[in-house]
Amino acid sequence: MLDKDIVAAITAAVDRGFDEQVRFTQEMVRCPSVRGHEHTVQDLMASAMAERGLAVDHWKVKVEDIKDLPGFAPVVDASYENAYNVVGTYRPAQRKGRSLIFNGHIDVVPTGAWERWTTPPFEPRIDGKWMYGRGAGDMKSGLAGTLFAFDAVRAAGFAPTAPIHFQSVVEEECTGNGTLACLQRGYRADCAFVPEPLEPKLMRAEVGLIWFRVHVEGDPQHASAGFNNVGSNAIEKALLLWPPIKRLEDEWNARKVHHPLYKDHPHPIRVNLGEISGGEWTSSVPSKAVLNIRVGVLPGVKLSDIQREIEARVHEAALADPYLSNHQPRIEYHGHMAEGYVLENAEGPEAVLGRAHQAVFNAVLQEEITSAATDARFFGLYQNTPGLVYGPICERPHGFDERVDLESVKAVTKTMALFLAEWCGIERL
Repeated sequence: MLDKDIVAAITAAVDRGFDEQVRFTQEMVRCPSVRGHEHTVQDLMASAMAERGLAVDHWKVKVEDIKDLPGFAPVVDASYENAYNVVGTYRPAQRKGRSLIFNGHIDVVPTGAWERWTTPPFEPRIDGKWMYGRGAGDMKSGLAGTLFAFDAVRAAGFAPTAPIHFQSVVEEECTGNGTLACLQRGYRADCAFVPEPLEPKLMRAEVGLIWFRVHVEGDPQHASAGFNNVGSNAIEKALLLWPPIKRLEDEWNARKVHHPLYKDHPHPIRVNLGEISGGEWTSSVPSKAVLNIRVGVLPGVKLSDIQREIEARVHEAALADPYLSNHQPRIEYHGHMAEGYVLENAEGPEAVLGRAHQAVFNAVLQEEITSAATDARFFGLYQNTPGLVYGPICERPHGFDERVDLESVKAVTKTMALFLAEWCGIERL
């Protein structure tokens, strides 16, 4: 447990550095790091880590290095040409404390129509306590906070006494393969901390995810012939499949009563039709259509079991249509293939986080059971490392006018700094 004078010194250092932290976070948001374009902001992260005297590992993620590892997800359509990870490592002169990984993703989801944003999504705007911009909340502010928490400990006159790895990764939003590449690279620690925006609460459990596509082939004809059983419209046939697939959501949610953590969650499993495409020409009966779907999976449920249910439902729905029964849709798995994760056997780091949170918020740390997923699963499931998720308040992630509460960012940075100091140990400079 940290002495109250040390707590005061470290939290005051966060206050002094916060204007610079906000400026740096804005610089991160200005980099439009959608999938396939992460390299520019990763250059920024590598420079920021080097300026702090960290040993910087900056490498391109290669599918062939990770494709046979547990937790690998089938790649999406974007190239890996600009898929770079960055890890900055602090090594003490003499190790005494427990090691730590700070992990955060640098990739952001697409913005949608810019004209529907109040201001451009990659021009971070501050209005009162809020910073607006794509990725401001999910999750560049939390990732920036890890570096400034480290700065605050040193600015207060202390040096950590255990190794710390600062991981800035790609691909969290679609596969998780960026964090998996860090595991393959050999990075390990006694605890991992992922500052995803969680209002700030401790995540107790998260769902798994499966992304899949349903490919439907039609019978193309001139639009004028598209009647009287001539031709078959692939888009219309694909839309016939969606209601039966969507019904899986209610069926899977009904099973939550058997899950000790999710039984009281109002709606843990979501089946989301995220993209639809098809057709070639307005005056032609479409020859193809594709539904892109994301489904949640309760922790402890085998992904293979859910895949079989998906495939059975699509097959059953197709049999109800004369054309589809003879032209079965094709299912393709791409992107997320993620198991659910429950934080367990983490009493030590949980207690340290609880004390840090109490010191900052003067309140007991609360827990969250979420219907989302994070990269924390990699540490807990495949490295036997507690993966804590705790971060600031974000509103409208993945939506228009995404924004993060800067007051909560400052408070979370203080919590992370105090967590670092107690978990890793410190000595005076």
